[in-house]
Amino acid sequence: MEFLELVQKRYSCRKFSDKEVEKEKIEKVLEAGRMAPTACNFQPQRILVITEKEKIESLKECTRFTFDAPVILAVCYDKNESWKRKYDEADEGIVDCSIVTTHMMLQITELGLGSTWVASFDPEKAREILKIPENLEIVNLLPFGYPAEDAEPSAMHEKRKSIEEIVCWNEF
Repeated sequence: MEFLELVQKRYSCRKFSDKEVEKEKIEKVLEAGRMAPTACNFQPQRILVITEKEKIESLKECTRFTFDAPVILAVCYDKNESWKRKYDEADEGIVDCSIVTTHMMLQITELGLGSTWVASFDPEKAREILKIPENLEIVNLLPFGYPAEDAEPSAMHEKRKSIEEIVCWNEF
């Protein structure tokens, strides 16, 4: 599959079948995240794989967006290991986790699975439920699995601004 075809095929899947995701596929997704570039190659990402139904059910205390997916990844970064920009101490851990998550979402799509990025969650409740150590910051939750037979992209999925609206050459 060509890269742009893969990117166009990916959508935010919000309805999953109850089919279990094979461990080999989960491991391939995690490998895609491991190979993602990070600032100064510090690799501060820490990923919690959640497959236990009870644990996934408990996440409904911090978000309504689990979509009953069979796998949810909690994508975090270690504040003690992430690169900080020297000029203003901006922490690049969020950017690193965003790149990692994007790599994993594309791998998920290539494997015939679906995913959606979830940023709408109570971080303190999630930290409590998942027993996330204080040195880690949760950036997002990534539910994934086999799309339900009637899963489809949202009506807004195909709506894109023109290239002229989003790109300038040499100056704004």
